[in-house]
Amino acid sequence: MDEEMLKEILEAFREGRLDLAATLERLRTLPFEDLGFARVDHHRALRRGFPEVIFGEGKSAEQIVGIMKALLAQGAKVLVTRVDGAKAAAIRQEIPGAVYHEVARALTVRQEEIPGKGRGTIMVVAAGTSDIPVAEEAAVTADVMGNEVERLYDVGVAGLHRLLDHLQRLRRASVFVVVAGLEGALPSVVGGLVDKPIIAVPTSIGYGASFHGVAALLAMLNSCAPGVGVVNIDNGFGAGYLASLINQC
Repeated sequence: MDEEMLKEILEAFREGRLDLAATLERLRTLPFEDLGFARVDHHRALRRGFPEVIFGEGKSAEQIVGIMKALLAQGAKVLVTRVDGAKAAAIRQEIPGAVYHEVARALTVRQEEIPGKGRGTIMVVAAGTSDIPVAEEAAVTADVMGNEVERLYDVGVAGLHRLLDHLQRLRRASVFVVVAGLEGALPSVVGGLVDKPIIAVPTSIGYGASFHGVAALLAMLNSCAPGVGVVNIDNGFGAGYLASLINQC
């Protein structure tokens, strides 16, 4: 339940279209609903501007379906991250309106058209093809939150001319999510070319000394380019969410 939905309920009560009992029933699950295995935070959209997001890894399909149905009953948009194909198929049998984004490993449900809220475009940039799953998690997150999203993939520093070929596109974007593994150099390069906020995402892609993304994480934290912030390893969701907050403020 977001601010607009709450206003609609209160307006309906004031105008007599909802009686007191019906209004109380609509508000009963605020601020959360206890499902036994989960306490669904229906108040989050009022506090944060977007409903609770479901982290699918470690949850059963049945648990995810239960949480999704609770959110959908309140009219919420739904985003589920880290869901494999088999689990997604089981979930979609119960919730046919769910869309599975295979590369991002994410499920979304839009009960109505999501209005564009962003002030500009979020550009998601990936260094290599192997980084695309994390980049897509960021892109899907930013998109379902109501932003215009552009993608620019496989433009890592091993062939810098590929990035420079899109310099005009880069300069038109308002916020960047830059995803890279190995030595994690791409956010610093982009930071030297643009004057907008950059959210750097290290990925666990790389050989032994990359330490499953720790090398890229440390490189990004030590970036010499100002205006670069860093999220955790493989956290495309967190980057997309933060980019949306920046783009909508």
